[in-house]
Amino acid sequence: MANPLVSARGLTKHFDELVAVDAIDFDVQEGEAFGFLGPNGAGKSSTMRMIGSVSPLTAGTLSVLGLDPARDGPQIRARIGVVPQDDNLDLELTVYENLLIYGRYFGLSKAVIDGRVAELLRFTQLEDRRDSPVDPLSGGMKRRLVIARGLINTPELLLLDEPTTGLDPQARHLLWDRLYRLKQEGVTLIITTHYMDEAEQLCDRLVIMDKGKIAAEGAPRDLIDRYSTREVLELRFPVGTQAVNAEHLDGIAHKTEVLPDRVLLYTDNADHAHSKVLQAGFEPESTVSRRSTLEDVFLSLTGRTLVD
Repeated sequence: MANPLVSARGLTKHFDELVAVDAIDFDVQEGEAFGFLGPNGAGKSSTMRMIGSVSPLTAGTLSVLGLDPARDGPQIRARIGVVPQDDNLDLELTVYENLLIYGRYFGLSKAVIDGRVAELLRFTQLEDRRDSPVDPLSGGMKRRLVIARGLINTPELLLLDEPTTGLDPQARHLLWDRLYRLKQEGVTLIITTHYMDEAEQLCDRLVIMDKGKIAAEGAPRDLIDRYSTREVLELRFPVGTQAVNAEHLDGIAHKTEVLPDRVLLYTDNADHAHSKVLQAGFEPESTVSRRSTLEDVFLSLTGRTLVD
């Protein structure tokens, strides 16, 4: 493989007694979309801040664009784009003025910025909002503007922290399309997300983080093949009887999981498993057969307990 665009070995971040990132290793190749998945507090944002050269390492090594963040932070920041989780736009300015000011931070001339603004507004479908104030824009428009702002310096690497959180399905799919086009144009993407379908759609490879460590790494389909079965059969029984019924379903599937509202049977053939359930004399109120997803892998590795 070519030299990675980002490479970490033993990457560690402490906040006093808290170990936010615990000696992780990963490589991001040029031109790929790489994802960090994990529950709250897993260390994703801390890792992204170190890659963005705005938070120092506690231990380990990190190379970004072939440079050392501790020594070459300004050079790295000049060559990357950042899309933060919060839309930290200047609400009192217009769409154009937000892009103009951000471009000036990179020392770009007004003529260069104007050319890039026109191109980026076309790309993010905000051309008709060029002179609109930012405050009344919809959430999806603001998110697209933040992405346009992150691209004003034509970055080689774009960091996206929860890029579609809070958006409706139409806005999410539009942003997916924009990010896919960026990858086609050769921009390397590093993404954190809580949406498993988003990770499956966008990421060539990803890591699942839990408690500061990497629990798994690979392409989405490879992770599903490695950590789950081909299909899942979901059975719903009358309220309060899930656990009792599940006790008599042993041996039908590779793994059985009891939830408050349903029983999950992890199997390579959901139809065959369903037949066995009926042959055993059970008649669920409803059944759903589906393929295993990255969410099944995520929950298997990190658990279903809510983390604040």
